[in-house]
Amino acid sequence: MLTQNLLSQERKLKLRWFVALSTMPLLGVVTAFGLMPQSDLGLDPSRFVTEEIALPKAAPEANTVASFWRNERVQRGDTVVELLRRLNVDDAAASAWLRTSPEAESFRQLAVGREVQAETDVGGGLIALRYLDGNSAQVMIEKQGDGYTASTLPAQLEKRLFVRTGEINSNLYAATDAAEMPEAAAYQLSEIFSGDIDFHHDLRQGDKFTVMYETTYSNGALINTGHIQAAEFVNQGQVYRAVHFRGDYYTPEGKSVRKAFLRSPIEFSRVSSGFTNSRFHPVLNKWRAHRGVDFAAPIGTKVKATSDGTVSSFGKQAGYGNFVTISHQGRFATVYGHLSRFAKGLRRGQRVAQGDVIGYVGMTGLTTGPHLHYEFRVDGQQRDPLRIALPDAQPVSTANIAAFQQTADNFVARLNLLRNTNLAKLD
Repeated sequence: MLTQNLLSQERKLKLRWFVALSTMPLLGVVTAFGLMPQSDLGLDPSRFVTEEIALPKAAPEANTVASFWRNERVQRGDTVVELLRRLNVDDAAASAWLRTSPEAESFRQLAVGREVQAETDVGGGLIALRYLDGNSAQVMIEKQGDGYTASTLPAQLEKRLFVRTGEINSNLYAATDAAEMPEAAAYQLSEIFSGDIDFHHDLRQGDKFTVMYETTYSNGALINTGHIQAAEFVNQGQVYRAVHFRGDYYTPEGKSVRKAFLRSPIEFSRVSSGFTNSRFHPVLNKWRAHRGVDFAAPIGTKVKATSDGTVSSFGKQAGYGNFVTISHQGRFATVYGHLSRFAKGLRRGQRVAQGDVIGYVGMTGLTTGPHLHYEFRVDGQQRDPLRIALPDAQPVSTANIAAFQQTADNFVARLNLLRNTNLAKLD
C-alpha cells in the first residue's frame, strides 16, 4: 500500500512539472516534455467503441424555382407560334388554344409594340399569359386543368408628366432620339415651333430644348404619349416658349405660337433645292428660275397642308406631275407637286385644316429623284416660303386670359427650374 502511494505521488509530481514547463514563455527557455505510456494511464489500446449516428434528412429549399416569367414585345410580322417561341413557350396544346379559341382573339390582334408576359414551367409548358388588349384592359390567360381560361381586368389609367432636355449636335431628330423622347413628342415639338424656326436651315450646334409631355399608363404599361404641356427651344440664342391651353399653343403672354402657315409640309426632311431666280434644271439641262422649294424625302412620305384652306385644284400637270393647289384666306395659295398619290377621298372644294395629309411624296413629272416641290403664292406671285414673314393665328381670347395666365405661370416656373436637366419623371 505504501509503495502504491509513493508511486501515485511520483506520477502527480511528474504531471505538475509537465504542465508548468509547457506553459512557460518560449523566450530563451528550453522546455522539457515528459511522455507516459498509455498503460500507465489505465487505458486499454485494444478496445474501440463505434456508434452510428442517424443525421436528420435535409429539408427541401422553400424557394425552389418552379416557374419562369419572360417579357417580349410584339414585332411586325409576328405569328402566335413565333411570339410563343421568343417567350420560351414549348407547349403544343397552349399554342393550339391561342391560335383558335375565341377567348384568345385579343391576343391574336395585338398591335406591334405591345408587351406580353408569359409564365412557364421548367419544361416550357404555359402556366399563365398576360397582356393589354386594344382597349388597354389587362387580359390574364391561365392554365386550368387540361385547358385555359381568360379573364379581363378593367383598364386602370394613370397620367404621368415626363421631362426631357436635349442639345442639337446634328439635327432635331437625332437630338430627340438621344434624349429618349417618344416619336410622337418629337413630332409635336417640331410642329409647335415650326412657325418660328426653320428646322431645315436655322438649327445650330448647341441649340437646346426642354419639353414637358403627358403620358398615359394602364396597369403599369405605357399606352400612349399625350400632348406636350410646355416646351422651350433656344435657337441661335433666341428663346422660344410654348404652353398648351385648350387644344392650342401660346407664348407665356398669350400670343399664338401657331402661324397661319407651317414653314414645311414635311417633317424631318432636307431642302434639296431652294427658291432662286436661276437654277440649272437637271432634266431640261438649262438655266431657269426655281420658284419654289424642293424637300427631299422617301417616296410615300406624308405631305401636309401648311394652313387651313380649300382644295382649289388637283390632278396631273406637265412638270409638276401629280399636284394639289390649296387656297387660303383669299390672297394666299400653296402648291404641292411631284406627288406619288393623293390622300384618300381628296376632292375639289374640300376644306382642309393645317396639318391634314393631302398626299404623299413621289417623283412624278420632271424630276430625277423623289421629293416634294412646294410653292407659296401671294396674290398669284410665287414667294420664298422659307423666308417670307408668316401671319400669326388668333391669341388667347380676353374671356380666357385669366385662366390661361395661371396655367402659363405654373409651367414657366417649371421650365425655369428644369432647364438643362434630363429628368425621367416630374411628380
